[in-house]
Amino acid sequence: MSYINKPRVAHPSLPTNSLGMTRRQYEGSMSTLCAGCGHDSITAAVTEACWELSMRPERLVKLSGIGCSSKTTAYFVSGAHGFNAVHGRMPSIASGANAANRELTYIGVSGDGDSLSIGIGQLVHVIRRNVNMLYLIENNGVYGLTKGQFSASADIGTKAKRGEVNATAPIDPVLLALSLGATFVARSFSGDKAQLVPLIQAGLRHNGFALIDILSPCVTFNDHEGSTKSYTFARENYHAVVEADFVPPAEEIAVEYAAGEAVPVKLHDGSQVVLRKLDPSYDATDRSAAYAYIEAKLKKHEYVTGLIHIDENSSTEFHTLNHSATLPLNSIPYEKLSPGSAALNKLMNRYR
Repeated sequence: MSYINKPRVAHPSLPTNSLGMTRRQYEGSMSTLCAGCGHDSITAAVTEACWELSMRPERLVKLSGIGCSSKTTAYFVSGAHGFNAVHGRMPSIASGANAANRELTYIGVSGDGDSLSIGIGQLVHVIRRNVNMLYLIENNGVYGLTKGQFSASADIGTKAKRGEVNATAPIDPVLLALSLGATFVARSFSGDKAQLVPLIQAGLRHNGFALIDILSPCVTFNDHEGSTKSYTFARENYHAVVEADFVPPAEEIAVEYAAGEAVPVKLHDGSQVVLRKLDPSYDATDRSAAYAYIEAKLKKHEYVTGLIHIDENSSTEFHTLNHSATLPLNSIPYEKLSPGSAALNKLMNRYR
């Protein structure tokens, strides 16, 4: 994988966040993806979200597997920690790192091939364990690095660039996450930065596993007529179930809402996702209703976007469930890590 560093020259009047850092300082290397790739738009949204939240780069961990999507971790927050895992195995690395140091913030970036084919067994368990991380699926319906074969998210009837038609039923990551008990599930479109940035911010602040499935058209292999993952198809079949805004608790934000249109959902750290409902009957806290709603819309080839489900009262968060250490393992004194021979013998006797 090749990297091209961006010039570090920045205009002195660029706006700064509460840490005194500019947006430029949250960027990474120059992208080597195809011009117009939706993944680059997602990178810009992640950069904006981290800058607005005033996240310390050294407290952020970026993880990925293999694929076009997995290259994008090199393109944002260059000062963060990073690990590029083997194909489909990123969730295990994320789980281990999270168990060792819960004080850091974890972002996993994957693709529909990396997550829904070779890595689906990994994805299933990181969801059910409710590992505290934000997991982005950059979903384009094809394997872009290997010349555009259908991925597991390709819809029945969609046409490949060479003309073949997919006849295999797709795996929908949103329905999968809902069925496994995920406590934060959302879907967005790479071309909708206004919706995507606050969803990313809310996911970063959520206490538990947060999944955002992002439709991200492949301009080289899957942006033609007959594709259900193209820019044209996505824009024509775009259905926003809610409009989401993220309101950090540390600063006052003046906004205007008509009476009865806004529904605040309080997250564990006191932050809020403010939902402006387009459909008054939709309730993001009702998992069963959310599943049925998404399934019905998929049958109509409508992409439901926004915050689809959130559970702020779950007691299954990874660290809560496993009673993990509150300190990073590398900072715990050796005396506490080593219980001594007497304690070890007592433990071993339990298995005799």
